[in-house]
Amino acid sequence: MGGRRHDPPALRHPGHRAGLRRSARRRTRRHVRRRPGAGVMSRYALRVASVAAALGVWQLLTSLDVDLWLRFSQFPTVADVARAFADRMAGDDYWTDLTDSLTRILSGFLLAAVVGVATGVLVARSRLAEDLLGPILEVVRPIPAIALVPVSILLFPSNEQGIVFITFTAAFFPVMVSTRHAVRALSPGWEEAVRTMGGGRWRILGSVVLPGALPGIFGGLSVGIGVSWICVISAEMISGQYGVGYRTWQDYTVVDYPGVFVGMVTIGVLGWATSTAVELLGRRLTRWLPRTSYVPPGRPRPRHLAAPAAASSASTPSTSAASGGADDAVRTGPEPEGTRHEHLV
Repeated sequence: MGGRRHDPPALRHPGHRAGLRRSARRRTRRHVRRRPGAGVMSRYALRVASVAAALGVWQLLTSLDVDLWLRFSQFPTVADVARAFADRMAGDDYWTDLTDSLTRILSGFLLAAVVGVATGVLVARSRLAEDLLGPILEVVRPIPAIALVPVSILLFPSNEQGIVFITFTAAFFPVMVSTRHAVRALSPGWEEAVRTMGGGRWRILGSVVLPGALPGIFGGLSVGIGVSWICVISAEMISGQYGVGYRTWQDYTVVDYPGVFVGMVTIGVLGWATSTAVELLGRRLTRWLPRTSYVPPGRPRPRHLAAPAAASSASTPSTSAASGGADDAVRTGPEPEGTRHEHLV
């Protein structure tokens, strides 16, 4: 009640309390000494170490000609691939192939982004458009884009235009489907709020539909850029005259395996760079969204995240029961003006 607080027997011992104070001081010193960028540096160091370890295992298995079901004796070593990479970068053909592949991928992907977003919004918001375009889109969507190579050869007068068409088709459907689902998932209350304030169709599109669907749109763009690289490389191998895919296939036909791995590494780096660019652009355009903070187990929570948890855990059951009615009143009361219209700004 109001009497003297009784500590557990373990806490009455002076040595135990002193040990608790020492451990608390050690934790405090450890947290203070942690530099702000130490976590980021450790993550990058771990990533570099994983790549270095993979290269080391590759070099070890290929240099020892290990053949345990997997025939590493047929693989070029890391040193052979590095020498081939240096030789290719010293010539003009490598950079010509790089430029051609990037031009094709960017042309098809940007066209797919514009047409895919427009089609997704139209199909999601217009029943007439859904009835007219829906059956055609759903029939064509399961067809692999690389299977359209014969169609592109028949339709377009040059292989260049056909490869761009295949790249466009590969990226169009992920973008369109993601946009359609994102628009349909929007809350109708936002649109009604804009209409109440006198907004028209274009105001709703610019203030509600496109901003609200941006996370889903960029999810489709991230998938689309990866599928585009798969299809553009395959199309270059089949019908191209220049490009990274064409050069990689030519190296395979002349049994130049280090050159094949140079092409594979180049494709991987280009795909990673373009996917990262799309992701960074998406984060930039959706910076108004709330971000979830992940705190690994065993790591102290940041102060702005630990404060609410500490406040909630500090309240006793009696206090919570006494304030239950007030909390219910607060929860059921009207939302603040900024909260109700934060998505419409």
